[in-house]
Amino acid sequence: MLHVQKTKHMPPPSPSKPVGHLHRRLFWLLLMLVFTAATVLRFALTPPSVDDDDPLKTHMAMKEKTLEVRQENVPPLSISCSSLINGQWKSRVSPSLETGVVKNKSEEGSLLCCDRTQYRTDVCYARGDVRMQRSPPSIVVYDHSKSIDRKEEKIRPYTRKWETTIMSTIDEVSMRKFPPTNKTSVRDAPCEVWHESPGVVFSTGGYTGNVYHDFNDGLIPLYLTTERFKGDVVFVVLEYHPWWLTRYGGIVRRLSKYPVIDFAKDRRVHCFQEVIVGLNIHGELMIDPSLMPNGKSIKDFLTLIGEGLGSQNQLKSIATYQKRKPKLAIFIRNQSRVILNLKDLVRSCEQIGFEVQLLNPKDNTPLSEIYNALQTADVMMGVHGAAMTHFLFMRPNTVFIQIVPLGLAWAADAYYGEPARRLGLKYEEYKVVPGESSLLRKYGRHDPVIVNPDAITKKGWSETKRVYLEGQNVKVNLRRFNKILVRVRSHVCRSSGLKC
Repeated sequence: MLHVQKTKHMPPPSPSKPVGHLHRRLFWLLLMLVFTAATVLRFALTPPSVDDDDPLKTHMAMKEKTLEVRQENVPPLSISCSSLINGQWKSRVSPSLETGVVKNKSEEGSLLCCDRTQYRTDVCYARGDVRMQRSPPSIVVYDHSKSIDRKEEKIRPYTRKWETTIMSTIDEVSMRKFPPTNKTSVRDAPCEVWHESPGVVFSTGGYTGNVYHDFNDGLIPLYLTTERFKGDVVFVVLEYHPWWLTRYGGIVRRLSKYPVIDFAKDRRVHCFQEVIVGLNIHGELMIDPSLMPNGKSIKDFLTLIGEGLGSQNQLKSIATYQKRKPKLAIFIRNQSRVILNLKDLVRSCEQIGFEVQLLNPKDNTPLSEIYNALQTADVMMGVHGAAMTHFLFMRPNTVFIQIVPLGLAWAADAYYGEPARRLGLKYEEYKVVPGESSLLRKYGRHDPVIVNPDAITKKGWSETKRVYLEGQNVKVNLRRFNKILVRVRSHVCRSSGLKC
């Protein structure tokens, strides 16, 4: 049409060029014929307009969606399962909110894979029309394509893969991928709860209840696996304990804005478009930023702890804070690895110039209470054990003193000493000598338990636990220990600006 208007307003041809004028008119006529033919052909190939319920339109939308998924959603062969788990490749499957069935019916719309390359943990990933069923614990990925591909994986979602004894106590989750058939159709397990957000399945069984394992095997792996979702993720827990959420709810709610699902007791069929089963883990109380898709570190996790547990009034005013004595918080034990001369030790600490606070947390002690006590402490001290995990609550550049009983030097440094140094704390270690251990009287000075602890610990953890963890108390040599206290107090006064 535009060409016609342009031709209409052309100036009259010059009488001296009649042949050129004829050629131009033939050119524009030919161009209009081509344009008209193309327009007619395009309308002939375009489907008629129909309303939203017309099956033809639905079918066309399905084809468009399939093409979109085929082009953008299918990971290249070079993409590993761990990349899907870590979010390095983003899934874009679009489910129907009404039915819970993924609109894309192609083979590429569903996926099930597992990363079993890690020493400490297995993690599986499912995408598509994913449905959870409680008895037995199972996750089904329905493949609506014509493919006959069937796949099954089994996983125990707990981060101590190498410990076969404890792993045998963790509920096993069966994950299956297959096309619906007459015997197992989608209608057999209709969606009762549809989740737009991804789901993450993990266990709070095993060693859960021991504060070290609560953080090392549970909360830190939960953070490094799910932080990238920024709260838009649903937690599904195997062997769920109400006390776990009561104790750690302040942290858990910073990671997920949705209620936790008890896999064993919730009888409803929950449907997702993306599910991760299991948690990643990097090491003892650590997060390796190079393995995080967004470079987060253990310090970012500690910031989250502060948001979940901290009190707005946990620190005194700056003026009062700088005038006070250095504060030393001592964790005490009641059954094993007890400090037998605790009263004398406390008196000695006070004489050197510390304000001493004794911490003896119980199962029902609010975690926020411990957190706030350590946030106002300059030094934390205790005998090697799970309570030492609370060094995570200390401020940067403060001091952590660990009293190390006989036979526990390696464990003390690996589980607490090295992680504390990575966190930027000043770490001090007081190693108990035979004369300070209750084992000397029990076994005698020449027994291998005293003179060769390595020979005992090589027999395995159960023997180490029986001899050195459960059967040992300590009596600290105050003259030797005071040298550490004096050095620590000097460090605190220099680094904190206190008027000591």
